[in-house]
Amino acid sequence: MRDFLEFEKPLRELEEKIESLASAGSSRSSAQEEIRKLKAKLAETEIELYSNLTAWQRTQLARHPQRPSTFDYIAACCRDVVELHGDRAFGDDHAIVGGLARINNRSVMVIGHQKGKTLKERMQRNFGMPNPEGYRKALRLMQLAARFNRPVVTLIDTPGAYPGIGAEERGQAEAIARNLLVMSRLPVPIVSVIIGEGGGGGALALGMGDRVLMLEHAVYSVISPEGCAAILWNDPAKMTEAAAALKMTTDDLLDLKVIDDVIPEPLGGAHRDPHITAERVAKSLSLHLGQLEELSRADLLARRDGKYRAMGAVGGLQPLK
Repeated sequence: MRDFLEFEKPLRELEEKIESLASAGSSRSSAQEEIRKLKAKLAETEIELYSNLTAWQRTQLARHPQRPSTFDYIAACCRDVVELHGDRAFGDDHAIVGGLARINNRSVMVIGHQKGKTLKERMQRNFGMPNPEGYRKALRLMQLAARFNRPVVTLIDTPGAYPGIGAEERGQAEAIARNLLVMSRLPVPIVSVIIGEGGGGGALALGMGDRVLMLEHAVYSVISPEGCAAILWNDPAKMTEAAAALKMTTDDLLDLKVIDDVIPEPLGGAHRDPHITAERVAKSLSLHLGQLEELSRADLLARRDGKYRAMGAVGGLQPLK
């Protein structure tokens, strides 16, 4: 059964009318003609609706409960997967998963956030919000990849790092900062893909890639629209205005050069055809990894350094040396 979002109500109504007429089993030409007209109107409405999505509507699609997860992409795009666990210091955070795998015969280290699908899985995965041990596990896997000269692929889908007292006591901010430091100097290619919701430092801790790719209806921002609205307007209900102001969609982020490429999604979102979406992700990963592997280590690091130093330069001002 397909889950409809609030803004998809016109589609739900049309589909219900079509199902009602089809289930009646009438073979009358008038009934068949009505079904044909409704299907044509449905297709037209879908194209119009998904071609004019607001930032908040894209946020809702990025959070869709049926949207493919990191495990879904690993299962579809990878083979010979060996999952690795633990940070060798505190524990194994289930909100971050990773391990060795092959993508189109290329050996890589793949790391990503995992939200879970059912309520039980989401609770086990802490709704995709990592604790410090999750980031330290990711750090250990990235350092392992560097030791064996394997590219790193990260799949980002989190509302943010877990803000609990225990996480702060165990050094949440330091864990995220250390990941950024190590990723900035990691001597192997890094390709990051924002597959759903990229929230704050929790996303950035896996997102400092040589190439940052983003699925068409994913979002990437320093804070959630609800959090931004609560801080700026003291009213979480203003999340629609906040989403637009945050410039968190692919169109805005590509213009700002925060991301490098957009991976198209099937009409209606990745959950409408996960297989096609996974094929597009695998193809894009292979393309960008192939380009990065042609660079020398010194050139790779120099380009990465230049990429992030140039971000935020406005009005002709040059970044600090």
